[in-house]
Amino acid sequence: MNGGRLLAAPQFCRVFFAMAWVTTLATTACQRGADAAPEITVWEQITPRPARVGPAALSIQLADAARNPITHAAIMVEADMSHPGMSPVFAKASESTPGSYGASVNFNMGGDWILLLHIKLAGQESGCAGRLSASWT
Repeated sequence: MNGGRLLAAPQFCRVFFAMAWVTTLATTACQRGADAAPEITVWEQITPRPARVGPAALSIQLADAARNPITHAAIMVEADMSHPGMSPVFAKASESTPGSYGASVNFNMGGDWILLLHIKLAGQESGCAGRLSASWT
């Protein structure tokens, strides 16, 4: 405990590995064939660092294969906890600049969290999802 706030310890390192994993998952999950969604790359960052219980800002950036920003995407963040009976937390990401999106998520208790990014590109009928796992203590 630090100043009345719970801080993540070594588990926070999981966030970095999970971010790399969700980027890979989102890139491959969104590749469905020539007539489906184009290849995309997803970068994300959670602040504050180190992660802790309470409100957090999630920054998401989308780019195509040529690294051009992907605009007008609809992104819904779903935060699930492994604790029995815990309801998921949802947040809608808003586009702040071309290809950059932000959402505010409230991690209301310490423990293992899984973040799902539901991404629907403009002009696409269906979306894709990437998964990010993190642990807060």
